[in-house]
Amino acid sequence: MRRLHSLRRFSSNALLLAVCAAFSAAHAAEPTGKGARNAPAAAQKAAPPAAGEQFVDGIAAVVDKDVITLRELREASLRIAGELKARGIQVPDDKTLQHQVLQRLIMERVQRHEADRMGIRVDDAQVDQAIKTISERNKISVAQLRQEIEKSGTTWDNYRKSLRDEIRSDRLRQRAVDSNIVISDAEVDAFLKDQRRNPAFAAGAQPQQQAAPQAQPEAAPEQAAAPAGPMLYAVAQILVRVPEGSSSEQLAALRKKAEGLLAAAKRGDDFASLAAANSDGPEALQGGVMGVRPLDGWPDLFAKALANLQKGQVSTLLQSGNGFHILKVMDRGTAQPAPSRTARAPAPTPAPQPRPQPQAQAPQGPVEVMQTHARHILIKTSTVMSDELARQRLEQVRQRLVAGDAKFADMARQYSQDGTAPQGGDLGWLNPGETVPPFEAAMNALKPGEISQPIQTPFGWHLIQVEERRQHDATDDLARMKARQILFERRAQPAFEDWLDQLRAQAYVDNRLEKQDRINQNNR
Repeated sequence: MRRLHSLRRFSSNALLLAVCAAFSAAHAAEPTGKGARNAPAAAQKAAPPAAGEQFVDGIAAVVDKDVITLRELREASLRIAGELKARGIQVPDDKTLQHQVLQRLIMERVQRHEADRMGIRVDDAQVDQAIKTISERNKISVAQLRQEIEKSGTTWDNYRKSLRDEIRSDRLRQRAVDSNIVISDAEVDAFLKDQRRNPAFAAGAQPQQQAAPQAQPEAAPEQAAAPAGPMLYAVAQILVRVPEGSSSEQLAALRKKAEGLLAAAKRGDDFASLAAANSDGPEALQGGVMGVRPLDGWPDLFAKALANLQKGQVSTLLQSGNGFHILKVMDRGTAQPAPSRTARAPAPTPAPQPRPQPQAQAPQGPVEVMQTHARHILIKTSTVMSDELARQRLEQVRQRLVAGDAKFADMARQYSQDGTAPQGGDLGWLNPGETVPPFEAAMNALKPGEISQPIQTPFGWHLIQVEERRQHDATDDLARMKARQILFERRAQPAFEDWLDQLRAQAYVDNRLEKQDRINQNNR
């Protein structure tokens, strides 16, 4: 867990400012394409279950041993229809909206079950702390934040639920996916070499000068025009997913569908409305908005397509292992651009674990930093290892260490669940910003030779021992750390989406609405 590139924060919909609700309302008043005029009427009648969909058991879908009821689906559809309407996005027809919303609910259930299995919990205190930090970063009170959220058309309870889901999903991704992404030294060398050969590209997309703009949406709206930083791209997508094992006929049909959507986007149809109704991406009901990143923070396939696009322009049809992608540059600039719409109240940044902030400009000379040589013992939570049990186990280990009955390295080899366990928990020399803030804060409070109390991070519970400290010229280290982080950002989201696909495939899903649709079609 030691390296920054393995400490990814929130998913892309967490990039949007909590206080951007006012912007969303403003955009709702703008013309958004010929379909948007029908939004009010569609929203009023959004997702009432059709007569043929009223089953005796009232079940829309079964996910593992969990049930999604028709009432839950209808309430979620009505809520999302209202959010789409408030942002000027055409509400899809009832059947399409129900399909999109049900897919989202199914994926939420799948992720929640996996988080429960891994012992990932988000309590009210963590949500409260996140909200407090969000309001402080945006220089407003919690009461003002609540006003802005409710002004956007989202209830406070739904906002808190959304935030809880975001924190859970983020920790799930950190635990299951991000920690398994390894960026080799050879890849870093190749990236830095490529940057030196292509200075123009590097200038347009400085390597994470702001420690990944995803973690910095907290600037208030009046600060949005602040200068400096890399060229940032706010991007939306329409994804036409191609299931694994599709036949050539199925592939051709899906390509034809994607080409039709591309043609509609090119002729000026509202992109957000097209995404909400047709995209298979997880951000479909946000109008396709994926977030804001520097150019080299996007996957290679996307970066090459975006490089020559201006604000408002649409890419050609792109094909990846997931299917066909259509991208639109919602905004671009050296300041943090705000995506014009999202179909839900803007999700806040991950307040409990804000991303560290490297230097805003590439170092021009030696950069002296205080490095720390540390070891740690990690115990991960799960269904059988609760937070309390993990903390108690580490307290017992600490008592033995403090009493001199054992050596830290031996205890790490015996108890730690981190990849450094065979090395006695040795993390090597750490630069500032290379570990998550709770870990770094606890480590920085220790003198050489001291052992921390058990501390909690998104990865689990830790004991930390500081071996020694030194002043070090970290100029090269920082450049490599930024390069490693950029390469990580390129891989993380595609890897997470692939992992979610696998998770969904492994889950038991009984979609009753789809079954009923097939029955209705066969009876015609």
